[in-house]
Amino acid sequence: MNQYVKQYQKTTVETASNEKILIMLYDGAIQFLNKAKIALNEKNWEQSHNNLMGAQKIIEEFINTIDKEPNPELAQNLISLYEYFITRLVQANMKHEIAPIDEVLKFLKELKATWEEAISIAQKERAQLCSRVNISETDEYEKYDDEEDDDEDNDE
Repeated sequence: MNQYVKQYQKTTVETASNEKILIMLYDGAIQFLNKAKIALNEKNWEQSHNNLMGAQKIIEEFINTIDKEPNPELAQNLISLYEYFITRLVQANMKHEIAPIDEVLKFLKELKATWEEAISIAQKERAQLCSRVNISETDEYEKYDDEEDDDEDNDE
């Protein structure tokens, strides 16, 4: 790959928000699985294996970054789901089967869409909160400024 393309990709990841990185990881796993399917159809076992391993590494990263603190039950359910995906991809790799890949692909696409929706909702709520905070900060500043003017008037 061209060194400029690699540098661009590195910079893109380094400057991306956590939400954007999450979506990029889902995209990467989906791409790896699509490439694995093509390689399986072509009976290119090495290429299939490499792509399945790439997807598994991303899914392992999902497991490693789950925050268990706010909701341990939800976290454990997600971990179990991701572990199931890995098991299915190992089966696909060992038996050279596409069906397990299709199953995992379906779930990953649904999870990605769910995360995109959740991120969008969170961003809208954050924007609304910021706009309210800015308004109230301005109001508080003006109120504080008015009180200072009153104090100055009282000093005279």
